[in-house]
Amino acid sequence: MNKIFIQLVKKRGLDDGFLNPKYQNLTDPYQLPGMKEAVSRLQQAIVGHEKILIYGDYDADGVTASTVMEQTLKLAGVQAENITIMLPDRFADGYGMSPKLIKQAQKQGITLVITVDCGSRNHAIIEELNTLKIDTIVTDHHETDPEMPKAVAVINPKRQDRPTPGLQNLAGVGVAFKLAEALVQAKLIPDGQEKWLLDLVVIGTICDSMTLTGENRILGFYGLKVLAKTRRPGLRELMTRAGVKNLHSDAIGFQIGPRLNAAGRLDTAHLSLDLLRTSKAPTAAALAEQLEQLNKKRKIEQNSVIRAIKEHGISDDPVIIETGRWHEGILGIVAGRLVEDYQKPAFVLTEVENGIYKGSGRSFGDFSLAKALNYAKDAIISGGGHAGAAGVRIKQEDLYSFREKINQYYRSLNLKDQSQYLKQLPDLTLNDFSDLNLDLLAELKSLEPFGPGNEEPIFRLTNVKIASVTKMGTEGNHLRLDLNDQNGKHLKLVAFYAPEKWLALTPEAQIEPIVKLTENDFNGVKSLEARLIDLNMV
Repeated sequence: MNKIFIQLVKKRGLDDGFLNPKYQNLTDPYQLPGMKEAVSRLQQAIVGHEKILIYGDYDADGVTASTVMEQTLKLAGVQAENITIMLPDRFADGYGMSPKLIKQAQKQGITLVITVDCGSRNHAIIEELNTLKIDTIVTDHHETDPEMPKAVAVINPKRQDRPTPGLQNLAGVGVAFKLAEALVQAKLIPDGQEKWLLDLVVIGTICDSMTLTGENRILGFYGLKVLAKTRRPGLRELMTRAGVKNLHSDAIGFQIGPRLNAAGRLDTAHLSLDLLRTSKAPTAAALAEQLEQLNKKRKIEQNSVIRAIKEHGISDDPVIIETGRWHEGILGIVAGRLVEDYQKPAFVLTEVENGIYKGSGRSFGDFSLAKALNYAKDAIISGGGHAGAAGVRIKQEDLYSFREKINQYYRSLNLKDQSQYLKQLPDLTLNDFSDLNLDLLAELKSLEPFGPGNEEPIFRLTNVKIASVTKMGTEGNHLRLDLNDQNGKHLKLVAFYAPEKWLALTPEAQIEPIVKLTENDFNGVKSLEARLIDLNMV
């Protein structure tokens, strides 16, 4: 092992179970409450050739989970013509089970509904399905009420009545996969066939920002391997158009995921669903191109909104609250960008109908959006979510009151140094480049996929000298720094869309760069370089 890698493993306290995860160490799926009942009901449906409706969600976790569930049912013996998938419309239906589901289930003669990535709080709709003699199996990972809906089974590791420690960080697609595992144990699916679902499991898990330790470490580790040889022509086409050359967590989080999410944000999530499901190369190519164009449109839309907000200026309030007439599907992304750029919590709202505003919020640190919305409940129509992300609907005449209450709540907390939560702290400090090489990079890659709980390793470089400063790109907004350590060893640093203060550096500057290591492949010649993510002046 490289000396730096050994230090990193020790610093993070990584054991052999993490470094060399074993597929057979996955948690028994029957530890999840409701699993036994779900398998029994599915056995009945298979024998009776019942018609089953899968109800999902419009984001990457939802479409991957829907596809996993469909493939699971087919592997278990359900005929394709007996399976229907329904996804909500982000704009017309919102999150969760739509009342439209009831009419569609009746029309198609559905006798069993299986939810993925939703359903835990849809008590009323499940009750109505019950009166129509339509059973429901819920598979979900969102927060629940104390009382479960009256479904045949509610498989959710976050159930308040019977939580499942060790599985509470599963994504919606991860919970769907546990049902596939249970069906393998029940001899309804051939042993090993479920592993081909892991390409979708790793995508949904990373895109939903789930913690990548424990169960997700195993699923993610093997998911990357399956994704590298995926049988899905849609994924292969999508990765080609996205320029994915090396499969890693960044490729999933910043190239694959945004394209899958673009459909639900700007059009219909069924485009992404169809891409994942198709076995036909021409169809895959056409759908991948549609998603590519939607993602480009999404970027243009969000950049236009961000530019407009910055041009009119941000208030001095501790919480940013911006309103306008913007595309509803990009509000969460814009709020996230404002958090990054201004290091403040942010709400971004748009008028969705006459006098009604709808929006998304993003936060960090000790400021909980869920608690803030509860404090401002008299000023909103509805709202909810988590500490870091939430949605809200507000009447136009209550916007001022909402702004005042949210910022009043923030000030009442007397929070200090919240920007620390946005900083990426280095794992190790290196004072020379002697152990920086491609072998080290290969060992670091063995820790993939990176994400919450298993962040990509970061290093602080000290005792360095700047050999040269080069501005790159047609607009000169990218930066290359050539550094030498105290022994004269060389390392190239790159920063895309670098801040002005970085672009103004001179060789005389004394700096301590904060970097991630990466591979440069130029004309087949590979070399180690570093991505500059922060910079301390000495």
